[in-house]
Amino acid sequence: MIDHVSIGVRNVAASKRFYDAALPPLGYKCLSESAESLGYGAKAPALWVGAAERPVAADGKSGLHLCFSAPNRKSVDAFHAAGLASGGLDNGGPGLRADYGAGYYAAYLMDPDGYRIEAYFAEQA
Repeated sequence: MIDHVSIGVRNVAASKRFYDAALPPLGYKCLSESAESLGYGAKAPALWVGAAERPVAADGKSGLHLCFSAPNRKSVDAFHAAGLASGGLDNGGPGLRADYGAGYYAAYLMDPDGYRIEAYFAEQA
């Protein structure tokens, strides 16, 4: 249904450090790059990160977050560790989230602009 999502950031270089580290464990990489924007995906960009004069303010109570599919638990763990090491903040460590469903394994970060980012793997029962 959704072809891509775009987010505005204050500092493209800081966002590049974060997303270049956090997304590869999930199978995604930077596929398009300029001084003002980055495009991430597996085969085609699905997440666009671009310089914005007024990025959306971080608001933990807004309900807004981006969730990325992960191939396995190990990749969720690696996403979280790499994101923390490259400027992200912890927003929920890797683990099962039984309240979201049986086998829902996820980790949560906040990127350098405060966007809430999730990596999720669906374990088969």
